[in-house]
Amino acid sequence: MGQQMTFEPASGSRSPDLQTRPGGTIPECLGQPPSAGDKKVEDLEMHLLLEAVYALAGYDFRSYLAPMLRRRVWQCVRAERLRTISGFQEKALHDPDCLARLIQALCINVTSLFRRPEFYQALGQQVLPRLHTYPFIRIWHAGCATGEEVFSTAILLQEEGLYDRCRIYATDINTIALEQARTGLLPLEGLEAAGARYRQSGGRQELSEYYTLTKNGAIFTPALRRNIVFAQHNLASDSSFNEFNLIFCRNVLIYFSKSLQGRVHELFYRSLAVFGVLALGSQESLHFSPYEHAYQELCGDNKLYRRIA
Repeated sequence: MGQQMTFEPASGSRSPDLQTRPGGTIPECLGQPPSAGDKKVEDLEMHLLLEAVYALAGYDFRSYLAPMLRRRVWQCVRAERLRTISGFQEKALHDPDCLARLIQALCINVTSLFRRPEFYQALGQQVLPRLHTYPFIRIWHAGCATGEEVFSTAILLQEEGLYDRCRIYATDINTIALEQARTGLLPLEGLEAAGARYRQSGGRQELSEYYTLTKNGAIFTPALRRNIVFAQHNLASDSSFNEFNLIFCRNVLIYFSKSLQGRVHELFYRSLAVFGVLALGSQESLHFSPYEHAYQELCGDNKLYRRIA
């Protein structure tokens, strides 16, 4: 199964927001992407910056999609009131806060409770009933961001009567997002819309049954959080750490190059038990992947695949 990882129990408090950037209006002349003639220089600057981030902090963005990386790096360059990626690299190398802001900018943290209710309907109809055949169920949420979709899964498992024999491993490259996820704390804004998505997803109670209100927001109940383990894991470089009956990796692969997508598909194949299920994002697919032949499509519209070989 590959190298084992050590996971700590879900606990801790939210870390300070490292995305804060220097204030003030940024002049238009700062941080302009190069002309076509300077493209080679920009490519070299990007290469050196990503190598520096990997060497200094261990975050490997080198195989992420280049257009996305360039866009986000240039946003950081402008926010730091600099003119070039090289100038930004010099600051990031010597200013830990600047480096932290860059890492936060390059990480993908888009998530919400019961995102795409039709997916959760399909999950409840096609996948959860199959899990009743297992005495113990291991689930991996890869690229979990701040954890909203992890808690969405936990709620449906609870209502299906499966949660007591489940362990959910929720991983992400971003330690700041993981610290927020561990708290189980949600902002009050958006809870009403989340409740509507929960009902559309097939929820059997009220979403408010699963959280309590505090002065800082809404916090998921300890009973819902007890079987979730949050830990850092880098899909670009880390190995398999267990065998799973269900793996979620939704809307993460779209940010990866083809070569990195292939590596991640191999990782999931090696981590998924035979007859286990892989859940991908709406814009992602197993088609043309190295392991397409090893899966049966359970629900094409909602990207649910069952490993059969």
